[in-house]
Amino acid sequence: QFVESGGDLVQPGGSLRLSCAASLSVSRIYGMGWFRQAPGEQRELVAQVFVGGREKYADSVKGRFTISRHNASTVSLRMNSLKPEDTAVYYCWLGDGINNYWGQGTQVTVSS
Repeated sequence: QFVESGGDLVQPGGSLRLSCAASLSVSRIYGMGWFRQAPGEQRELVAQVFVGGREKYADSVKGRFTISRHNASTVSLRMNSLKPEDTAVYYCWLGDGINNYWGQGTQVTVSS
């Protein structure tokens, strides 16, 4: 199970920090991260961090978002310079190398 927090309504140019703590019985965590899904759109990658520290970002968020892994099962996403097109439900992700696990999602709305 996941505990996600931090979603909110924010004005364009503002900042938010999403947090996710996972409590799952998996033998190994390969990576954690965040995906998002806007209405009528497919779920897409936002940012991931993998064992060893390698990070991966969507081109649309590079330079604005920063992912941090705090321990084996906790990850946060700092989002700066938010744009209306960042509006979506943000889902925490955990992968064990075979299976993908998802949080319930937290709503981020960027609007004036």
